[in-house]
Amino acid sequence: MAYGIHVFFLISVRFFQVSCFSQTYYLNDTEGQVFDGIGGLSGGGATTRLLVNYAEPYRSQILDYLFKPNFGASLHILKVEIGGDAQTTDGTEPSHMHYEDDENYFRGYEWWLMKEAKKRNPNITLIGLPWAFPAWVGRGKQWPYEFPDITATYVVKWILGAKQFHQLNIDYVGIWNERNFDSKYIKLLRYNLDKSGLENVRIIANDNLWEPISQSLLLDPELSNAVDVIGAHYPGTTTVMEALKTRKTLWSSEDYSTFNDDIGGGCWARILNQNYVNGFMTATICWNLIASYYEALPFGRDGLMTAAQPWSGNYVVESPIWLTAHTSQFTKPGWTYLKTVGHLANGGSYVALTDGKGNLTVIIETMTHNHSLCIRPPLPPYSVTSQNATFQLEGPFSSIKELQVWGSRFNFKTTNATLFQRQSPLKLKKGKFTISLSEDEVYTLTTLTTGQKGKHPDPPASSPFPKHYTDDFNVREAAFSEAPNFADQTGVFEYYTNQPDSGLHTFTLRQVLTERPITWAADADQTISVIGDYTWHDLNVECDVFMERVKTGGVFIAARVDKGGQTIRSARGVFFWVFADGTYKVTNDLAGQSVLAEGPSGTRAGAWYTLSLSVSGQLASGKLNGYPLWTSAVVLTPKNGWVAIGTRSFELAQFDNFAVKAGGQESLLSKPYVTIV
Repeated sequence: MAYGIHVFFLISVRFFQVSCFSQTYYLNDTEGQVFDGIGGLSGGGATTRLLVNYAEPYRSQILDYLFKPNFGASLHILKVEIGGDAQTTDGTEPSHMHYEDDENYFRGYEWWLMKEAKKRNPNITLIGLPWAFPAWVGRGKQWPYEFPDITATYVVKWILGAKQFHQLNIDYVGIWNERNFDSKYIKLLRYNLDKSGLENVRIIANDNLWEPISQSLLLDPELSNAVDVIGAHYPGTTTVMEALKTRKTLWSSEDYSTFNDDIGGGCWARILNQNYVNGFMTATICWNLIASYYEALPFGRDGLMTAAQPWSGNYVVESPIWLTAHTSQFTKPGWTYLKTVGHLANGGSYVALTDGKGNLTVIIETMTHNHSLCIRPPLPPYSVTSQNATFQLEGPFSSIKELQVWGSRFNFKTTNATLFQRQSPLKLKKGKFTISLSEDEVYTLTTLTTGQKGKHPDPPASSPFPKHYTDDFNVREAAFSEAPNFADQTGVFEYYTNQPDSGLHTFTLRQVLTERPITWAADADQTISVIGDYTWHDLNVECDVFMERVKTGGVFIAARVDKGGQTIRSARGVFFWVFADGTYKVTNDLAGQSVLAEGPSGTRAGAWYTLSLSVSGQLASGKLNGYPLWTSAVVLTPKNGWVAIGTRSFELAQFDNFAVKAGGQESLLSKPYVTIV
């Protein structure tokens, strides 16, 4: 064994001969706060977009590492975005109500994800939270509280739809992610929940900072009665006095958001302990659940694990999975923290939890400052050095004779971490033991014997996005509303069936939004969905397009799109537009301000056209229905980026027979493609 726990009993002669000073920590059965669990967040936004495209058995294997009890992360909580049709970090997630008279509880993938989580852990806690809202909710205003009764009804319908169509009981619902709250709305939401038979659905407020929600709860008894949990984001393991005075349950309802290498694992290990030690937070939820989106989008690989290659089947079980397991596999919501938790004398922390039936779990971490930096907030300086720590179990725990031991040790010199390894059981004498701790270690000592480091066969090797790719969107009964691998960045692109049958274009992909949503980020004024490999530079892309808006409509295909997520408004690339007024334009930006070429096209709404775009080096050219429309447009930057489709504004438009060939100027039909059917 490369490393181990060195245990010394105080009655051992050998211990006295080799040991140095050891601080003693007392653990008795005096109980503190109730533990609510560790969770992951899917959404905020579109962070699970690529997961649904994985073939079996790889998709199920990934889900096992996240949710299966006593296997991997064994998460207790799943929090999902209530899709609002707008950009919410890495893409848009579709709403269950694009329009007021429209209800569809099968859009997107969050319903599917919640069911898969429940399949593995029937007791998992489910949470829904809006980031954005469809335009109709605000009645023309970018504000969801203008008509709070409409917004409350909209959110309650999502909860009812989860139960009616998917047999999912939502346990908690939030207000508006990281935005201002409205006391009237919160009270009205509580009223509507109760009126709809959802008395057991509890409210979290307000998924932002500790203030001003804490002070508002202290000053407004009716508001306090409506709110069950104060949820803070990225609290830095601390809380504020006003939050404690409310006597509400306190959660870190979004945390981590850090690159999932070993330093990210160290960040996660530290805050899982210290969110309670320093801030009395009884649940910690990771953004994001899984990095299953194009890595070049904002916050690439900021998940518990990585699954961003459905075309290859490759995924990576990153260190945060196993750091989660140190707590999640040996506790359950409803256990309680002991009051005797805290910091170690030479740095690090320890927590202890019990089920109240004699079981005990102790988690110790000694993560050093530079090896546990989270993306936010700044981490004040502190030091950790090697130490011996003695634990004296008191009360009923003093009769415990043996503890199971699981250990993780980071080695930042060799980057060869040993994660979540079972050690030899620890024999106790008179409830006392001493453990030798080095820097950057995590240990779990527990009476439970059910822990397991789950293992599936290695997934296929990593490979880039296929250079030859087509999709004709001919899907009669789609399992999901979105076409594989397209990542909507503004707008919503869904499978669509034309009625009556329109021959070659019966089944298409349609952009369905006609109004700008109540946004969370800086959505573009155009709609856009990206696909492919961000490193692509020379390529051909072709797509059939259909404008539905008369005179003012417009659509595009694009290459070398260099930005997505919250920066989508400033995306650059090569954009080939045709408009319903009979013109075309070639621009170097999504906003359409940097014009490379323009002229008449003869295009109009209500007819299908085939657009072809070729980019090679610093030159680009385009065809309409197979005939050259423009040539030799000079493109100096960007040098590479995604392929994309989209519309001039929030308008109905259709796309069909998409094809891309990267790496050369050969005919699009010269070689076989990876084809989606």
